[in-house]
Amino acid sequence: MAGENLNDLVAFLAVARERSFTKAAAKLGVSQSALSQTIRLLEERIGLRLLTRTTRSVSPTEAGERLLQNVGPRLDEVEAEIEGLSELRERPAGTVRITAGDHAIVTLLWPKLRKLLVDYPDIKVELSADAGLTDITAHGLNAGVRLGEQVAKDMISVRIGPDIRFVVVGTPSYFGNHAPPDAPQDLVEHTCINLRLATFGGLYAWEFEKNDQELKVRVEGQLVFNNIFHVLDAALDGFGLAHVPEDLARPHLAEGRLRQVLDGWCPAWPGYHLYYPSRRQASPAFAVLLEALRIRA
Repeated sequence: MAGENLNDLVAFLAVARERSFTKAAAKLGVSQSALSQTIRLLEERIGLRLLTRTTRSVSPTEAGERLLQNVGPRLDEVEAEIEGLSELRERPAGTVRITAGDHAIVTLLWPKLRKLLVDYPDIKVELSADAGLTDITAHGLNAGVRLGEQVAKDMISVRIGPDIRFVVVGTPSYFGNHAPPDAPQDLVEHTCINLRLATFGGLYAWEFEKNDQELKVRVEGQLVFNNIFHVLDAALDGFGLAHVPEDLARPHLAEGRLRQVLDGWCPAWPGYHLYYPSRRQASPAFAVLLEALRIRA
């Protein structure tokens, strides 16, 4: 394949993955007009429309989606192999791209990465905050971080965090005006603060379990965030009940700023796992990062 054809495919993948000429151009370091011209020439050369453009969005056509799914992973493997040549250097080098929720980034990834990156200045890390279940292969990412039960079966999964427990909390002032719920079903009568999952656009259904009985409750309230820290802040300001990781709520519970309810319905879940495609060769940079994140028994 001629070099210009390969560059054109890289340009197409950037637009298809970002769903935006603006974002793709910024990522590639080119102008939007130049990028649009590249895609137009690629489509003319192939003889097929690859992207559907509107004033608000860009999405792959059937042909574009086929190219994205089949060619994208192969070009990612080429990039990984090239980065893998860094093992011939004295120190690992390259870029590692990871998607994770904001809680995992703040409480787990960054505390370890800020130490690792000092020792490995040639390793670059790109963290994408996303509470949904991002398709890491389609988006050109190296790995994702999710709770254990959310990891796809066809991925290699490595545990990087302890068990995690979500709790339902509210302020004493809120409970001064509302009777505490006795069961998860009672939450429909309460003002709750919702979390939107960015990838799918839906609202997270609060999950509970007791005596092998599992429940999911869709709650209502005035506020919706896509950031768990904002959910906690709103709860602290008295705007309703929140369903948040226990480690975030713990200091506020200890100081009496929050009160916990439904404790018996809030079990511990498998902790955060880092997952990545089984067919992809791990670069030395990724291997170093993985080892630093891996939880020790």
